[in-house]
Amino acid sequence: MNKHVPLQEINSRMERFRAKMDRECPDWQMAAIFGKLNQYYFTGTMQDGMLLVPREDEAVFWVRQSIERALDESHFSVLKPMKSYRDATAGMGKVPDTVYLETEVVPLGLYRRFQKYFPFKEARSVDFQLSMLRAVKSDFELDLMRESGEIHRRILEERVPSLLREGVSEAEFAAELYVVMMEEGHHGLARMAMFQTEIILGNICFGESSIYPTYFNGPGGNLGLCPAVPLFGSRERKLRKGDLVFIDIGCGVEGYHTDKTMTYVFGGSLSEEVVSQHQQCVDIQNRVAARLKPGEIPSKIFADTMNSLKPDFLENFMGFGERRVKFLGHGIGLAIDEIPVIAEGFDLPMEEGMAFALEPKKGVKDIGMVGIENTFLVTSAGGECITGDNPGLMKVY
Repeated sequence: MNKHVPLQEINSRMERFRAKMDRECPDWQMAAIFGKLNQYYFTGTMQDGMLLVPREDEAVFWVRQSIERALDESHFSVLKPMKSYRDATAGMGKVPDTVYLETEVVPLGLYRRFQKYFPFKEARSVDFQLSMLRAVKSDFELDLMRESGEIHRRILEERVPSLLREGVSEAEFAAELYVVMMEEGHHGLARMAMFQTEIILGNICFGESSIYPTYFNGPGGNLGLCPAVPLFGSRERKLRKGDLVFIDIGCGVEGYHTDKTMTYVFGGSLSEEVVSQHQQCVDIQNRVAARLKPGEIPSKIFADTMNSLKPDFLENFMGFGERRVKFLGHGIGLAIDEIPVIAEGFDLPMEEGMAFALEPKKGVKDIGMVGIENTFLVTSAGGECITGDNPGLMKVY
């Protein structure tokens, strides 16, 4: 049964957005929201349309398609049909000189079409305000994430080992895994905020495939199906005895995600050195998780952690070779890659209700990517893990 976003939730989000804009952008007069994730956040429906939020008037979700579905799904107070932006200008009054837009989302062509009917002079970014608003989850949102986390745990800690068998290809295994995820209650895709990033599941990797170069902004690699589809399992790479299996996938319920990575050792064993490197990654996750408390500073956690690591361990930490990422974890919610990030430059204190995926990982030549990832909630007692506590390197025979 679909969980439509409650009216109280819808009203609270818009009230908090207006209050945030009043504090941080005191001269704002209008925000126009085109991104589907942000539209869903405020309205509870995902349609082709435009959400206009005037400072001194009621917000209106103008829907091109489908107004019928929007009315069925949404508790938002004002939903109106439109065929073009011209419809939305009727009765609006004077358009302010400055309009706040999602500059990370709106392409130039859409911008020009919008400006044709809303002749503002300047556009300013509202991306940060929207992202930080979404970063602090309500109980309604956290319950959905906990549900996703339990599904995620069952899939990777209980069901995956029975799917691994000698000779299965990464692509074949990924297809079987997708069926299992849908059986368990996954909402069907892994949404990313990163520009032009397309993911169905995540990184499904046998052996050295997990350190193969890719454009994706994460520690792991992926052979992919072909150059045009680089983020999916390979048809050619098949599971062999002794392989390290690296599975980094997103899971979600009703739009809200968790992120988890599990590693498995298939039909063999790894050297003590590789196992030790993996265990160090698990230890790093646990140390960082203990600091996920209100008031902690993400950039300080990142600096303290990185400064504590020995130079030899830092080689190929959070990537492999020249392709390494500069974070230890990331916010997560309606998209897998949200802010704040456990990285330099994120200096605002954490708040209760934030969620982070922590993913310390290390590439090992000729072996693959060791390490771990789980999703945690910020609490006064430290990070609450919602995706399970298996340390990885599960032996599968």
